[in-house]
Amino acid sequence: MVFKCQEDSFLTEFRSRVVSCEPEGTGYQVIFEDTVLFPEGGGQPTDHGWVDDLPVRSVIRKGPTAIHFVEGRSVPFQPGQEVRQRVDWERRFDHMQQHSGQHLITAIFDREFGVNTKSWWLGTEDSYVDLDTKDVTREQLDKVERICNQLIVDCTAVSVAVYQPDDPALKSDVTRATRGLPEDVSGPLRVVTIDGIESNMCCGTHVRNLAQLQAVKFLNVEKGKAKCLVHFLVGGRVLRKLTECYDREVQFNGLLNGGAPSHVDLLRKLQTTVRTVQKSSRKMSSELAQLEADKVNSAPDPKPKFYTVHRTDGPDSDYVNVFLRCVKLPECFLFVTNAADDTGKGAGQMALQGRPEDIVALGDQICALLEGKGNGKGPRYNAKVNKLKAIDQCRKLIEEHFRDAKAEKSVKIVELE
Repeated sequence: MVFKCQEDSFLTEFRSRVVSCEPEGTGYQVIFEDTVLFPEGGGQPTDHGWVDDLPVRSVIRKGPTAIHFVEGRSVPFQPGQEVRQRVDWERRFDHMQQHSGQHLITAIFDREFGVNTKSWWLGTEDSYVDLDTKDVTREQLDKVERICNQLIVDCTAVSVAVYQPDDPALKSDVTRATRGLPEDVSGPLRVVTIDGIESNMCCGTHVRNLAQLQAVKFLNVEKGKAKCLVHFLVGGRVLRKLTECYDREVQFNGLLNGGAPSHVDLLRKLQTTVRTVQKSSRKMSSELAQLEADKVNSAPDPKPKFYTVHRTDGPDSDYVNVFLRCVKLPECFLFVTNAADDTGKGAGQMALQGRPEDIVALGDQICALLEGKGNGKGPRYNAKVNKLKAIDQCRKLIEEHFRDAKAEKSVKIVELE
């Protein structure tokens, strides 16, 4: 069956009668005598729209039948009831532009370079054609894009003809291609023709003239094993992308204090500056960690049983690792944290180092108090934590642990005497 939406892709409203209505989830699956809402197929997503002002977000095709999911209806439609169907025209026209654009791109790649299209995808942001080649050069992209846009300027006509399956015209060289035609299509067949370029069987909606595509723009080539995806934009999507790029350009002008022609050079200089600052910062961080470790190592006897360091100048694994490596007191339990600020609310890192038995006794408890996730093995415990304002509770836990350990040792001494 050729649906009303396929007879006239520019028709936005249509009245039809209900054939059947079955409950489905929060709405009903409804079949009409005909439909202006395109069912998903041939690489083109479903139309959105309304039936008697109730939203339709999914239309699927099963053989010659289009099944509409009508949302939010408490009372089912009755067979024979006449309804008003309306199309979300902005979505429909966008899909028409991308679909007709894909036909054009596919045809020019085939004509100019003998490269076939294996499949295509119409996405929400951009679309792509999957070309049957290992590589596409910049020169090839530029040539195909230039030809496509010239055909748009030339207002090349696009037409749709409907044939019966046994029509001899379908066996001609011009109309024999079946790219994108779903396997279960039956009945009359549509052939979409770009004047002087190609003819192909297709079930989708299309523009009447390439001028309605406005423009074609290639984005990038995604290469993979046995695939070469060429991403593209057509029509309104080109203009939206241009607007997005210009808005970012204006922001960069302010952030970089320079116009678009100088953005690349300014960013490179900024990258160099950042790398220099990072290198200097790592050096100072290591020196601070060494100084802090020296304080622990040079502490007067009796040496401390535990030592804590808490930094709020940002996550710094170098500081933690240098500090823990440079402390030379294997009996001393070390508790180190860092965070991006001093509020205690953000995420951070935690590291413990000490005797394995102390790590076993304290590691999971401290990690839980700090709402962290980590693990320990032997003399070390590492975790990412989310509640650094609980550090004081952790200190108390450590103090109690070593106070109890000292008391137990004293008792043992007394017993030995």
